[in-house]
Amino acid sequence: MEAIYHIGLDQHKKFSQVAVTDWNGAVKENSRVDNTVESIKKFFQEIPKTAIITMEATGDWYWLYDVLEELGFKVKLAHPRKVRLIAEAAVKTDKIDCETLAQLERTNYLPESYVPTKEVRELRELMRHRCSLVGLKTSLKNKVHALLAKRGIRHEFLTDIFGKAGREFLEQVEVPAIYRLKLDAYLKLIDQLQQEAKALEKIIKQKAIKEDKYAQLLLTIPGISYISAMFLSAEIADINRFKNYKKICSYAGLASSTDQSADKMRHGHIIKESNRYIRTVLVEAVYKAIKQDPHLSHKYNRLAKRRGINKAKIAIARKMLVSIYFMLKENKPYRIRDIEGNKSKNYLKLKLE
Repeated sequence: MEAIYHIGLDQHKKFSQVAVTDWNGAVKENSRVDNTVESIKKFFQEIPKTAIITMEATGDWYWLYDVLEELGFKVKLAHPRKVRLIAEAAVKTDKIDCETLAQLERTNYLPESYVPTKEVRELRELMRHRCSLVGLKTSLKNKVHALLAKRGIRHEFLTDIFGKAGREFLEQVEVPAIYRLKLDAYLKLIDQLQQEAKALEKIIKQKAIKEDKYAQLLLTIPGISYISAMFLSAEIADINRFKNYKKICSYAGLASSTDQSADKMRHGHIIKESNRYIRTVLVEAVYKAIKQDPHLSHKYNRLAKRRGINKAKIAIARKMLVSIYFMLKENKPYRIRDIEGNKSKNYLKLKLE
């Protein structure tokens, strides 16, 4: 039987530092390898396939993980923040390097990160791309507002200056030549981004209605559009990776931090180091949800009076996520409840019919 090696890989933009340790923890090699497919394959061709490779779940891990997996190695993803907490306590160093990753994996102290499938990764890329387009469009709209303010131009479009009447105003408003050049460029780019976003939304809607089982269930929730449903589906990926509803609430940043000492317990703010996409989607869905679900509306109004609007929104978003957890676990649609919380009817998205 081939000897088992434990390998730690510290990935950077241009290179990766690779430490090879044996079953007893002795470092056999610590080398720098260029981040190219050819260099990676050349370095690992002499290493037995029984080796276990550990790398951190940084932003660029996709391609390298796939290459190593295709070579036949077992690859583990380390949770960056948790690795730092453990390593700093045990090793007493600020630098979390490849040897530390190898040793944590070898001694079974490695906090692993979830590895989404290629299909889930591609779906996340699709949804986040759409999100980035919306962000760019919003940025350009803000530039238009700033340009008008700089020229002291007031208008009567209180809600949306980018609607039909507002666009006519923007195309005809008199401004100096350089400002007209900038304004026309902004409007042109906004139109282009809108076309790109619409094309993506057709693809997303098709997937939500016909292909994605999670999205089909999530669409039965008041306030959840097909865009929101696909975002949630992509980011949750597999509901079974969460042991209970508390875990998914923590993952989404909808659970408060807790500091417990002896018999005293303090609850702080919501956890920020979490999945902002899930949290954002649900918080934005709250207002539509409370208009159609009497139970959520009742809870929201009570909390808003006692603790304020923002905390009420977070609390309702958390209740929605708890419902989502059990919906996906039990493969059941959402059911609207009355004020007392009794389930009444199944909410259907009529606009999708």
